[in-house]
Amino acid sequence: MQSINNPPSLCHHSSGHQSPTQIYHLQKLITTKHSLMEASFFSLLSKTPSQLFRNFQALILLISILLLLWPSSSSLSVAAAAAAVNLEAEALLTWKATLQNQHQFNYHPLSSWSAQTSPCAWFGIFCNNQGSIANITLVGTGLKATLEVFSFSSFPNLVSLNLQNNSLYGPIPSHIANLSKLSFLDLSLNGFYGSIPSEIGSLVRLSSLSFTSNNLNGSIPTSFANLTQLLSLGLDRNQLSGYIPQEIGKLASLTTLDFTLNKITGPIQAGIGNLTNLSILRLGWNNLYGPIPEELGLLRGLVKLDLSTNNLTGEIPAYLGNLTLLDNLFLSSNKLSGNIPSELGKLTSLSDFQLYTNRLTGPIPPSIGNLSRLNMLAFSGNQLSGSIPEEIGMMRSLIVINLNTNVLTGSIPASIANIPNISYIGFAGNRLSGIVPVEFSNLTFLQGFDVPANKLTGSLPPDICIGGVLKVFTAYNNSLTGPIPRSLKNCSTLTRLRLEKNQLTGNISQDLGVYPDLNYADLSDNKLQGELRSWNWGSLYNLSTLKLARNNISGEIPAEVGKAPHLNLLDLSSNRLTGLIPGELSQLRLYSLSLNGNLLYGHLPPRLGNLSYLEYLNLAANNLNSSIPNELGNCTKLLSLNLSTNQLTGFVPPEIGDLKALMSLDLSHNFLTADIPREIGGLLFLETLNLSHNSFVGSIPPGLANVLSLRDVNVSYNQLEGPIPDMESFRRAPFEALRNNRDLCGNNSVLNPCPLENPTAKAGKQSDASIIVFPILGGGILLISLATVAAFFVYRRIKARKASTGNEYLQVFAIWTDEAALTYESIIQATESFDSRHQIGSGSSGSVYKAALQSTTKQNQVVAVKKLHDQSGEGVERLKANWRAFRSEIRALTNIKHRNIVKLYGFFSNAQHSLLVYEFMERGSLRSVLDDAEKAKELDWEDRVKIVKGIASALSYMHHDCRPPIVHRDISSNNVLLDLDFEAKLSDFGTARLLRPDDRVSTTSFAAGTYGYMAPERAYSKKVDEKWDVYGFGVVALEVIIGKHPGDLISSLTTTTKTTSPSSLLKDIIDDRITQPGEDGEVAKGVFAIAKFALACVRAEPSSRPTMQEVTMDMVTFAIPPLTQPFSQVSLEELFALVD
Repeated sequence: MQSINNPPSLCHHSSGHQSPTQIYHLQKLITTKHSLMEASFFSLLSKTPSQLFRNFQALILLISILLLLWPSSSSLSVAAAAAAVNLEAEALLTWKATLQNQHQFNYHPLSSWSAQTSPCAWFGIFCNNQGSIANITLVGTGLKATLEVFSFSSFPNLVSLNLQNNSLYGPIPSHIANLSKLSFLDLSLNGFYGSIPSEIGSLVRLSSLSFTSNNLNGSIPTSFANLTQLLSLGLDRNQLSGYIPQEIGKLASLTTLDFTLNKITGPIQAGIGNLTNLSILRLGWNNLYGPIPEELGLLRGLVKLDLSTNNLTGEIPAYLGNLTLLDNLFLSSNKLSGNIPSELGKLTSLSDFQLYTNRLTGPIPPSIGNLSRLNMLAFSGNQLSGSIPEEIGMMRSLIVINLNTNVLTGSIPASIANIPNISYIGFAGNRLSGIVPVEFSNLTFLQGFDVPANKLTGSLPPDICIGGVLKVFTAYNNSLTGPIPRSLKNCSTLTRLRLEKNQLTGNISQDLGVYPDLNYADLSDNKLQGELRSWNWGSLYNLSTLKLARNNISGEIPAEVGKAPHLNLLDLSSNRLTGLIPGELSQLRLYSLSLNGNLLYGHLPPRLGNLSYLEYLNLAANNLNSSIPNELGNCTKLLSLNLSTNQLTGFVPPEIGDLKALMSLDLSHNFLTADIPREIGGLLFLETLNLSHNSFVGSIPPGLANVLSLRDVNVSYNQLEGPIPDMESFRRAPFEALRNNRDLCGNNSVLNPCPLENPTAKAGKQSDASIIVFPILGGGILLISLATVAAFFVYRRIKARKASTGNEYLQVFAIWTDEAALTYESIIQATESFDSRHQIGSGSSGSVYKAALQSTTKQNQVVAVKKLHDQSGEGVERLKANWRAFRSEIRALTNIKHRNIVKLYGFFSNAQHSLLVYEFMERGSLRSVLDDAEKAKELDWEDRVKIVKGIASALSYMHHDCRPPIVHRDISSNNVLLDLDFEAKLSDFGTARLLRPDDRVSTTSFAAGTYGYMAPERAYSKKVDEKWDVYGFGVVALEVIIGKHPGDLISSLTTTTKTTSPSSLLKDIIDDRITQPGEDGEVAKGVFAIAKFALACVRAEPSSRPTMQEVTMDMVTFAIPPLTQPFSQVSLEELFALVD
C-alpha cells in the first residue's frame, strides 16, 4: 500500500518567536554566562573578611553584576527548550553512530548531522516552532541499522516518523510506543522481522501506519483496536499469519486496509463490514478460505477490492453489486463456483474485472454490458456456458476480452464491433457456432484475434485487418467457408496466421501479400486455389513454416521459393502442382519437405542431396520417372523417406545405406529393379520398410536381421526368392506383406520352410555373412537368445574383426552437415586414441572427450565425442541395454530439431568403439558450473532465467511438438550443457523413449535416471510418462536458483505441512554467491516465476504437475500476477499459495 506522503507541515521559522537556530546559540551564550558567574562567586568566597571589607566596592559591583546576569523566567524557558533540543540531537547522533554502511557513500545523506550545528538544520529533520524535533523523514537514504538503540523517549514532540525504503532490520522495538504524539509512522520497504509489538496499540493518535514489505511474522495485534483515529493500515508483503482479528472492525475511520501477500488464514472477518469508510481493501495472495462475507456489501465507498489468489469458496455474493464505486475487482485464482451474479452489472465504475481460473459455471449475465468503463475483462479458465451476451458490445471502453477455455455456445455477438478500441479478442477453445460477424471489419485497433477450436461457420470478415495492426489471426479447426479476407493482402504486420482445417476458398495468387514479419502460416485443409509463382518469396524474410497441404493449388513450384531465407518446413502436399521439382529448393535449410500427392513429373533433382538438414522427405504419389539419384545419400539426417507411387526406374543406389538415421523407408509402387541393396542392412534404426509392388529380384539381404528396430515390413509383389531374415518383423509379417513373390521361404506360417542346405552351401553362406557388420559395444558375448540375433556367429565374427588390422569392416554412420571431414581416423588422431588428457567428462554409460578436428580448408572444428564404455565380460542384458541406449540417443537426436537440444553431428560403431559426436559446449555441464564458486559467480540471474526457459522450451518441444512424443527420462543438471553465452542445451538421450499411444509401459530391465532427479512414482510404476521429465525439470530449476541440488528442501517444501527453515523468504534460499535479483524488475519477476513453476513441477502427485507446454507458455510471458512487493520480501508461503 502507499503511505501518506504529506505528514503534518512543520516550519523552521515563525514570526514572533525565536528560531530554533537562535535558541541553539542562546543556549551556548547562557552556558558561557553561567560559567563566568560561577567562577566569580567562588573567587570571592576564597577571600578573608578583611580582604572582603577592603574590597567592599568590588563586592557591591559583583552583586550588581550577579543581579544583572541572573536569568529571567523567559530565559529559563529558552534554556529548557535548548536543553531538550540538545537531548534530541544527542539521541540522533548516538543512533547515527550505529549505521553500518556510512563508508559506502561518497556523500552520506547524514553528513550534515553534526554536534556543531543545530539539528533543526540537519537533513531529514524538521522542528516545530519551539525548536523541538517534530518530523523525521529519511526516505530511501540507504540506512542500514537497527532501531534497538534509538531513544524514542528523547522525542516527546515527534509527530511523524518516515523511514521507508532503507535497509533497516531487526525487530521493531516495543519502546517505539514512547512516541505518544505520533500520528504518522512508516517503516515500509525495510528488513524488519519478528512480531509486531502490541505496544503500538498505545499510539492512539496514529492516523497512518505502514509496515509494508518487511519480514514481519506472527499475528496481527488485537491492540490495534485502540487506534481509532487510523485512516490507513498497510501490513502487506510480510509473513504475517493467523486470523484477521475481529477487533479490526473497530477501526471505523479506516479508508485503506492492505494485508496482501501474507500467509494469513481463516475466513474473512465479518467485522470488516463495519469499516464503512474503506475505499481500498486488499486481502489477495493469502490463505484465506471460506465464503466472501455478505458484510462486504456494506462497504459502499470501496474503490478497489482484491481477494485474488486465496482459497475462497462458495458463490460470488450478489451484494457486491452494491459497491458501485468499485474501479478494480479481482477475484481470480480462487475456488469460487456458481454463477456470475447479474447484480455485478451495477458496478458501472469498473475498469478491470478479473474472474479467471475459478470454477464458475452458468451464463455470462447480460447486465455486464452496463460496465461502460471496463478496459479488461478476463473470465478465462472457468466452465462458463451459454452464449456471449449481445450487451457486451455496450462496453465501449473495452480493450481486452479474454473468454478462452470455457464451454460457451451460441454465436459471437456482432455488437462487439461497436467497441472502438478493442485490441484483443480471445474466444479460443469454446463451442461457439455461427459466423464471425462481418461488422468486425470495423475494428481498427485489433491486434489479436483468437477463435480456434470452435464450431464457427460462414465467411471471415473481409476487412478484419482494416486498421493494419493485426499480428495474430487464428481461426483453425472450425467449419469456416468463403474467401480469405481481402484485407489480409495488405496486412503486413502479421506474425502468425493459422486458418487450417476449414473450408475456405479463394485464390492465393491474389489474396495474399507481402509479410516481412510472418513467421508461421498454415492454410492447410481448405479449398484454396491459385498458383505460387506470383508470391514475393524474397520478402518472406522471417517465414519458417509454410503449410498449404490439401488444397487445390496448381501451377509449378517456382524456383523463387529458394529465396525465402529462413524457411525450414514446406508442406505443399495433396494439391495439383505440376512441372519439375525445382533444384533451387536445395538453397534452403529445410528439415521437412512434403510435396506428395501432386502431379509433379520428371527426375528427382540430384541437388536435393544438398539439403543436409533434411529429416523428412515425402515425394510420394506423383509422376516422377527417373532413377533415384546417388546424391540422396548425402541427406544423412533423413528420418523418413517416402518415394512411393511414382514411376521410378533402375536400381536402388547403394548410397541409400548412408542414411544411417533412417527410420521409415517407402519405395513401394514403382518400377525399381535388380537386387535389394545389401547396404539396407546397415540402416540399424529402420522401423518401417515398404518395397512392395516393384520388380526386385534375388534374395532379401540377410543383413536386415541386424536391424533390430524393424517393426513393419512389406516386400510383396516382387520377384524375390530364398529365405526371409530370421527376425521378429518377418516372422510375424502377414501374408499380404510377403505375397506374390517368386519363392520366399522361412520361419513364417504363411511360407514354406526353407530346404536343408548342404555343407558347401552352408559354408558359402557363412562366408557371405562374415562381411555383415553388426555394431556392438564391446567384446565377447556369452549368450544371446536366437530371438535377438544369431549370437554365436555374430560373436565369432566380431572377434575375427578385432584381430584384423585393416579398416575394411569399419562402420561410419555419419550425420555430418559441415564441410569438415568427419572420419574415425580424425577422431582417433584428435583424441590421441582417447587419451585421458582429452577427457572432459564421464558417466555411467561412457566418457566424453574433446576433439579438435584438423581441416585444411577451414578453421579447426572442436567437437565432443562420447565413447561408450567397453562392456567386455558384461552380462547379456547389460550389453543389450547399452545397445538400446546407443540406438535411443541417435534416434532421439535425429528426430528432433531445437535450439536448446544438443546437436548430434555423427555416430560411429565398430567392434572396437561406439561413438557419438556432438557439438562442443564450451562451458560444460550446468552441474559443473554451479559446483564451481568462481564459475557460478559468472552465472548471473538473467543467464539463470534464460537457462531454465531454454530447458523448458526443449522439453515442451519434445513432449508436445514431436510425433510421437519423446520422453528424456534423465533430466538432471549433468545433462544440461552450456555454451559460451550460457545458452542451455539438453543432452544425453541414451534413456529417451519415443512415446507411442500403445507403448507407454516400459519393459526396461535397468533403471533410467539420476538419483535425486527421479520422480517418486518411478519407484512403483513402469509407466513411461512425460511427467517424469516435468519432475526432473522442477529439481533442476530449483538447483539453478538455489545454486546447488535442493536435496531435502524439496520434501520440506512439498509436504502438506510445508516445513521450512526458520526464515521462509525466497531470498534466503537462493544462491547468495551472486547479488540479489533486484526488487521488482524483469529479472526479479523471472526468478520468482522459476520458483513458482519449480514448486509446481515437483509435486508428488504426477497428475497435479503442469505440462511442459504450460510451463513454457507461462514462462515466455511470465503469466503470473506481477510482483506486488519487492523481491526481497517474497515468502515461500506466497509461492505455495500460487501452486496449491
